[in-house]
Amino acid sequence: MQYANLSFAIEDKICTITINRPDKLNALNKDVMSELDWAFDEVYNNTEIKSAIITGAGEKAFVAGADISGFQGLSDAEGRSLAATGQQLFFKIENCPKPVVAAVNGFALGGGCELAMACHFRIAGENAKFGQPEVNLGLLPGYGGTQRLTHLIGKGRAIEMLVTGNMIDAITAFNYGLVNHVVPLSELLLKTKSILSVANNKAPLAIAACIAAANEAFEPAQKGYDTEADNFGKLINTNDAREGISAFLEKRKAEFKGR
Repeated sequence: MQYANLSFAIEDKICTITINRPDKLNALNKDVMSELDWAFDEVYNNTEIKSAIITGAGEKAFVAGADISGFQGLSDAEGRSLAATGQQLFFKIENCPKPVVAAVNGFALGGGCELAMACHFRIAGENAKFGQPEVNLGLLPGYGGTQRLTHLIGKGRAIEMLVTGNMIDAITAFNYGLVNHVVPLSELLLKTKSILSVANNKAPLAIAACIAAANEAFEPAQKGYDTEADNFGKLINTNDAREGISAFLEKRKAEFKGR
C-alpha cells in the first residue's frame, strides 16, 4: 500500500505509523482518516506486526487538530455522519488486538487528542500539549473525546478542559493520568519501542484478551458516543458554529450569540 499522508514502517515486529503532513501540523482530513483506516487493516492482518506506534512528523505536532475547513457548510446529518465515521475509525484503533501506543511529539489538539486517547496508552515528549478546543468553534469533540477524556482523567478535569478549551502540558497530562511517561523528545520513540519490545515477547492471545477485557471496563458506553455524535450534528449548523468556524479560518475572535 502506498500512502500519500502517512509513512508506514515495520521494524522488529513494531509498526510505526507517522502522520506526515508537517506543513499542516499533521492535521486530520478525510484522506488522512481513510489512510489510517487502511493502515489499521494492515496492522490487524499482517502477522509480522505485533504492536503499533502512532506519531506525527516533525517536532511540533503529533496531530494539531482536524481540517476545520472541512466543517463549513455541513448539514446536521452530514455533521453527525462526520462524527460517527471518525468514531468508528477510533473504535477500530481502540479495539485492535495488538498494543497501539501514541508517541506524542508536540501538539495533540482536537482530533489529535482524540486520536491519542483512542490508542491503548500514550507516551509524551516533554514538548507535548493536549487539549480539546472545539468549544472555541461552537462545537464539541466528535470522535469520542468527551467520553475517553472523562474515562482517562475523571469528570471534573475533563469538563474543565472541554468547556475552557485550554491546553495542558506534558507534566500535567502525566499527573492527570492521561499519559504513562514523559521523556525528552529525542528519546520518545526509543522509550515507546522499549515498552513494546517487552509486550511483543508475551503471548499474543493473552495480549489481545487483556486489551479486550480492559476495554470492557468502560462498557456500556455506546450511549455516550451516540450523544456526542448527535450533538455534533446539531451544533455544526448553528449560527455559533458557523461563526466559530469562520472566525478560526479568518484568524479572528469569534462572537458567539447562543443560537
